[in-house]
Amino acid sequence: MSALEEKTFHLLILAVSIAFALVLQPLYGAIVWGSILAIVFAPLYRRMLHVMRQKRSLAAAVTVALVLVLVILPLIIVVALLVREVTGAYSRIESGELDIVGFFRRMFDLLPSWMADLLERFGLTDFGAVWERSIGTLLKGSQFVAAQAFVLGHNMLDFGVSLFVMLYLLFFLLRDGQELSLRIRNAIPLPADQKVALISRFTIVIRATVKGNIFVAALQGALGGLIFWVMGIHAAVLWAVVMAFLSLLPAIGAALVWLPVAIYMVMTGDIWQGIGLTAYGVLVIGLVDNFLRPILVGKDTKLPDYVVLISTLGGLTFFGINGFVLGPVIAAMFMAVWSIFGASRQRAEEEHSASGNG
Repeated sequence: MSALEEKTFHLLILAVSIAFALVLQPLYGAIVWGSILAIVFAPLYRRMLHVMRQKRSLAAAVTVALVLVLVILPLIIVVALLVREVTGAYSRIESGELDIVGFFRRMFDLLPSWMADLLERFGLTDFGAVWERSIGTLLKGSQFVAAQAFVLGHNMLDFGVSLFVMLYLLFFLLRDGQELSLRIRNAIPLPADQKVALISRFTIVIRATVKGNIFVAALQGALGGLIFWVMGIHAAVLWAVVMAFLSLLPAIGAALVWLPVAIYMVMTGDIWQGIGLTAYGVLVIGLVDNFLRPILVGKDTKLPDYVVLISTLGGLTFFGINGFVLGPVIAAMFMAVWSIFGASRQRAEEEHSASGNG
């Protein structure tokens, strides 16, 4: 093949690849999550394959069914409960049953004088005005939701199509993933050792990110929601979801929710409840991250807390809800690629130095 023919062929590959990416773009979320679930649940598929006596289609179907029952359906239920609690809380606020302004005023009266003076200095004691601005924002949001209500059926249809595509893709990625991985490995124009290291690192990073970030966040949120429900705190599911997201913050995480509640309980006379919530938060919710994350992630793939935070926030901004996992994965792959590149350069320099000395 001449140089002109090779360049033309490379341009053709690039053009066709871009066109194919544009075709898949409307379903990129389903494709991304189907691929992530296939990587995460590949060990389960291999175990099912052994149990099913190497019947690949049956093992893949059973694995998809387990993912649907154990992961997707519970997530749908949690989202439905969250929507119901948010709607109920908004109705209680609108009817006056839930007095947010009065709550903040009572909290302000319980604060030490130096803290109250500090809040007054920053103009944060006019709770009525603050709440009016907040409720105005909420009303605008509710008007937007109402304006979009007529497309609910269409959105549900989109969700159903995306869910079907994700599960359909998951089945084939589980069943034919090994052959597909081999094709990708052969097509990547890199040295063999770098290809092996890159694909291996990518698989490890995906599993570590999902297990270490999403699973730990979900577990911390679930534990926080459970204790809120046991103590009779309203909107336990809503606070559980908030704690799950905040658990990505280094060191403090879910404590941003349960600690103020515990302090409020102590200051309003529910001393033992406040102490119990504090003990539960420190000994149960707080230690989940310290004990489980190193086990699930491992030392070699653990990202620094600040990288997890900024990559998650950046991912959510750029990719939407999919950025919850895509952001940390891209950050981890960025660090992995540069690590492989650095190792290759160091090895090349050592070989050059050895040949020069010889």
